[in-house]
Amino acid sequence: MMRRAPRFLCDEMLGHLCRYLRAAGYDTELAENGSPDAELLRQASAEGRLFLTLDRRIVEHKAADGVAVVLPPGTLDEYVRALGHVVPLDWVSRAFTRCLVDNAPLEAASPEKRREAPQALNRDGEPMSLCPACGRVYWRGSHYRRMWQRLTRWQHQKKT
Repeated sequence: MMRRAPRFLCDEMLGHLCRYLRAAGYDTELAENGSPDAELLRQASAEGRLFLTLDRRIVEHKAADGVAVVLPPGTLDEYVRALGHVVPLDWVSRAFTRCLVDNAPLEAASPEKRREAPQALNRDGEPMSLCPACGRVYWRGSHYRRMWQRLTRWQHQKKT
């Protein structure tokens, strides 16, 4: 039986972690507009998500049990390490399959979209993806390479 990949809801303080979870292909929402803890916990529970937060007081809510994961204050690498102790994460097998901005699953760019892209981005054989929700086009440029290096480092670290 194949287990479903975990889904996440990050509090506003974890925007950078949210972006990298999306880069790894995880369905990850980002809390916005200062929503109250109780509302975020309800949302996470209703949507089958783990609520990732730095707020230690969240455990005072009964609804936090089994839903909230309190990460220690620190760096992005420290968040990743702590989260890895709670839920097994695969940082590379589904990488770059979600929009980093709005979380929508990406699609292969159509030939028309490829023709519209600047020549420098549109090299033969290079993957190019499109977000059907916001229209952003993704290609394997320097930003991709930097993120890929970090994802593969995290993948390797979890094995050691």
